[in-house]
Amino acid sequence: MAVLFVLRHVYVYFRSSHFHNTMAGCSPCQSLKEKCKSRGLILFVITVVMFVDCILFSIVAPIAPAILFDTEFGIENTTITFHNASSSSSVLLSNHSINENSIKEPYHDQIINSTESTGNQTDCYQAKEYLNEENVRVGLLLAIKAILQLVTNPIVGKLINRTGYDAPLFWGTIIMFFSTIMFAFTSSYAFLCVARGLQGIGSSFTTVSAMGMLAHVFPDDAERGKAMGFAMSGVAIGLLAGPPFGSTMYEFIGKSSPFLVIAGLALLDGALQLFILQPKKLTPISVPATPYRNLLMDPYILVAAVALCICNLSYGILETTLPIRMMETMCAPRYQLGLSLLPCVVAYLICLNAFAGFSLKIGRWLCILLGIIIQGISVMLMPLALNIYGLIGPSAALGIGFGLMETSVMPLMAQLVDLRHTSNYGGIYAISDIALCIGYALGPSCGGAIAKVVEFEWLMIILGIINLVFAPVLILLRNPPGKEETKEN
Repeated sequence: MAVLFVLRHVYVYFRSSHFHNTMAGCSPCQSLKEKCKSRGLILFVITVVMFVDCILFSIVAPIAPAILFDTEFGIENTTITFHNASSSSSVLLSNHSINENSIKEPYHDQIINSTESTGNQTDCYQAKEYLNEENVRVGLLLAIKAILQLVTNPIVGKLINRTGYDAPLFWGTIIMFFSTIMFAFTSSYAFLCVARGLQGIGSSFTTVSAMGMLAHVFPDDAERGKAMGFAMSGVAIGLLAGPPFGSTMYEFIGKSSPFLVIAGLALLDGALQLFILQPKKLTPISVPATPYRNLLMDPYILVAAVALCICNLSYGILETTLPIRMMETMCAPRYQLGLSLLPCVVAYLICLNAFAGFSLKIGRWLCILLGIIIQGISVMLMPLALNIYGLIGPSAALGIGFGLMETSVMPLMAQLVDLRHTSNYGGIYAISDIALCIGYALGPSCGGAIAKVVEFEWLMIILGIINLVFAPVLILLRNPPGKEETKEN
């Protein structure tokens, strides 16, 4: 369904007059050649790349606690007996039997006779000490991708200046394919970390190249905003499809199944790039690049980058700690772990398309400001949820905040470079992705550890305050001066 959604929207987008550039009167071969070079097909390729990258990214997070739990106890899809206070019998979490001789000591804490407990206690995983430790392990596993991506981004930005955008995009797709295969067949925590790190390197190549290519192919600011909003729909659909798809496939078919499907998609995407783009041809960017130091010293770029960092910090912390919170307090089965942020991603997808043109009319700075305020309020409401239905409202509001921000920040970055530097986009989108990676590296790695110390409720309050305190700074993006105005001052 997600792929059909992408194809349908790309068809409509491609048919529009200002994105379909095929010359009338050409021979059939020339017509095909022109179509392959058209901006509509380039947009399609980039959207598919973003979809594959993000569905792989989003599959891992919700099932990571279950994978590590099963790895810890030497089983897969085990029968977990947990306590039901309202019943005199035990309840089974899944339908598979367990070899009692293989159970490690922490797992015994889960098997509790219901006659030993008192009070109104809900059905739950009982190995809470293990779950607290797992918060940290899951956080580190998820953060490794961002750390490797963070290190690789500046290299990719420099590489693009020498090779163009096509080749790094293709290389990133191949790297993600091998990462996915590793996820499918590895069974140890160490190799899971290696696969996650390889995924981060591949994501660096694809993300920086894709966003830079869009900014280059769509020089008009209004068209660029719409194109980037559409390409980010691939991100949203990947985030939307990944958690329920991964959780359901893992629960009912097996751990390898979702990753093998994604590996197949990555291969198809690579073939698509060979047909439409020119990954074998290395063409240096003609426009001279602005040094990283100059970009990082620009206060307007710095403010926008920090906003991106905070946005991803919020998502990274929630993605790590919310499944553990659901296992502890809601006793959610595995498939529900992937549904916790579903309203967030649906709202995010809607906002990416709804606000792409609207943000230019009311001001991108205002959309970013409203987005970060909505995020701050949403995360502080998360601890109030007592079951998965209570997460719907805060999660949807969080998605609106993300959508308002990202549909505005990405084109704003290119606009700032055009306005204040040179129109070479490899460096600016390397910095943008670095900001996202810092947020996502800090989020999972620190979020799990902080949640262990101060509990989930206080972690969400701290995160909300960070969002709200930074919001007024975004007023600086209202009317950034050009380079000539800066020189005169």
